Amino acid sequence: MSHLVPEGVRLFAGVVTLNPSSSGLPGTSELQSLANGLGWWGLIASLVGLVVGAATWALGAHSNNYQHASTGRRAVLVSGAAALVIGAAPSVLSFLFSAGQSFH
Repeated sequence: MSHLVPEGVRLFAGVVTLNPSSSGLPGTSELQSLANGLGWWGLIASLVGLVVGAATWALGAHSNNYQHASTGRRAVLVSGAAALVIGAAPSVLSFLFSAGQSFH
């Protein structure tokens, strides 16, 4: 299989590496703080969506309004999924990065 890859490509592919480091660039602490703040705002938005969705779901169910109940239920599910994704994002990215490192 190696005879199909030109010699220069094989040499170049062996040289490229990636080692993420928080000390690699200036401003890393500010970027980390920004990411933490955006995550917090995302969780607050999820909380508001969950509360409003639950209230809409309850009012729609008690008034026999299928459309409002369905909209509220969807808001609760989407808000919960958003909170799940926000919470799992660092672990998912770390897993995918380490899985990518195993390719040769």
